[in-house]
Order: sequence, then structure tokens, then C-alpha cells
Amino acid sequence: MTFTPTVSDEVRALAPGFTHVTVEAHDLVNGASTEASSALLDDATRRLAGRLRGRAPHEDPHMAAWREIYMAFGSKPSRTRNSAEALAKRALSEAGLPRINLLVDLYNAISVAHLVPVGGEDIDRIRGGMRLVRATGEEDFVTVAGGEETVEHPDPGEVVWRDDTGVTCRRWNWRQGPRTRLTEETTSGIFLLESMAPMPVPEVEAAAAELAGLLEKFSPGAGVTVHPAA
Repeated sequence: MTFTPTVSDEVRALAPGFTHVTVEAHDLVNGASTEASSALLDDATRRLAGRLRGRAPHEDPHMAAWREIYMAFGSKPSRTRNSAEALAKRALSEAGLPRINLLVDLYNAISVAHLVPVGGEDIDRIRGGMRLVRATGEEDFVTVAGGEETVEHPDPGEVVWRDDTGVTCRRWNWRQGPRTRLTEETTSGIFLLESMAPMPVPEVEAAAAELAGLLEKFSPGAGVTVHPAA
């Protein structure tokens, strides 16, 4: 079965330059971070530094475009950075990139190397398909605060990913909820690569192809499909 996320007309109107490419993968093998996945993250940091040439991540034209969109739906981009900018900032800091698990390391490496937001969701935990919408403010977003599960609600008009149960990621790609994240038990995943003009569509497609290759390399026998840009 093909898993195809959808984008609402309201989001298309807000961001006509938005494109996403989906990588769908089944029969994955996840686990703890490895030396190989850690090396990919280190290489991604080097690629990022070469791309930025001394600039801060938010000075990159693609990240600047994301900041404009965040402001358009009422978020402060210096406080709630898109996931690619936040990862890039972390990569260039003394702390460096976190090591989460194998699958998360792979898509984080692609995000940093290409400076494009990438998210990964466990297909088996998604209910009724994923869609990108502008929130009413009544949707539930289950997260963890202070070590305990808590329910938040997005701001009215905020752009969110959601399924039939509730919000899976707030402020477009700022904060993912724990319900659908990739764990070491995940065997089927959907990976979303999201871009704004001026990033050329072939560039985000190349990033998706590179991620697909990594998934096939680290999970031999997995069924990996790259869906066309939409």
C-alpha cells in the first residue's frame, strides 16, 4: 500500500513555493547509533560547513525563506526554528549533532548535508494518513514535559502535520510528537523532505535519493520507494 501525505489548499496558498518529497520504506531494521551512522553525521557537518562558507545557517537563502513562512503563520523563527536550521546550528556548535538511533541518524545526516528539513514517522503508529493543515487550535498534540506526558494545542492558524488522532508535528517541522517517532522497534517509516523556493526541486529530489540509498544500505532487503515531488 502506498502511503501518500497530503497538503491542504490553505497551506498551498500560504506557501506556494513549498515542495515535499516522500521516501517510504518497509522492512527496515533500526537500532542504536553505530560508528557508521556517527561517521555520516560528522561528514554531514563538514558538507554543511562547505555549503555555508562561514555564514550562519539562517543566512542561507533556503533557511531565510523558511523564516519568512514561519512569520507568515505567526511563529517567531528565532525562537522556533525549522528543523533544518535547528540541526545545522547544533551541528556547528561545540555540542555537535546528537546520536539518536540508526534511522534518525540517517535522516538527520541528510537534513544537515543538504540544509533541508527532514522528518521521519513510524507508519504503523499513524492513524488515517498524514496531512499538512492550518490548525484550528483545538487539536491535541501529545508531548513530554518534565518527564511526564502532557497535551498541548497548536495556535489557531499554525501549520501542523496531523493524522486522525491529532497533531504529529507542530509549527510545520519544528517539534515532533513522541507518538509517531521512529524507535528501535520501527520497521516501516515515512520520511518527509520539505523545501521552499528558492531551493530547486531537483536538489530536494537528490537529497531524497541519497536518503533512499542510505536506507537500502543500512537495511538490506528493505523496500524503499521515493515518491515524486508534490
